[in-house]
Amino acid sequence: MRGAFALWITAVVAGVLETALAVGGLLSGDPGSAGQVAVGLAIRVPVFVAALVVAVHMLRGRGWARTALTLGLGVLGTASMVVPPLTALAKGSSLGAFLADAGPRDLAFGAIRALHVAAVLTAVLLMFVPAANAYFRARRTR
Repeated sequence: MRGAFALWITAVVAGVLETALAVGGLLSGDPGSAGQVAVGLAIRVPVFVAALVVAVHMLRGRGWARTALTLGLGVLGTASMVVPPLTALAKGSSLGAFLADAGPRDLAFGAIRALHVAAVLTAVLLMFVPAANAYFRARRTR
């Protein structure tokens, strides 16, 4: 379970870095509004805090925490990260054109987002391997 916990921490750190890049973009004059950033922060900060708290409960063997992480971040959170770019690709946007126009902040954001998604998906997977199932069973019987 320590591996899954470490990956949840990695996912939260990646989310914080993504947020910092978005705020940095606004401060440097990139398109976007202060309102959009404020709304993003109002959503993201509580999610980050909740993710950390629930991950600690998962590490302690609480089955509800495993379920909450899987559904909340594994399903909904991942969808919120991958649906927009997949939708853009489906509408005819080109990854090559994006990369040609991308600046350092865009490339950093993309790399961090890829790490974020990989950490979440791997953490979910590790929470359901046979050893993890035994870990949760053993904690339930205490």
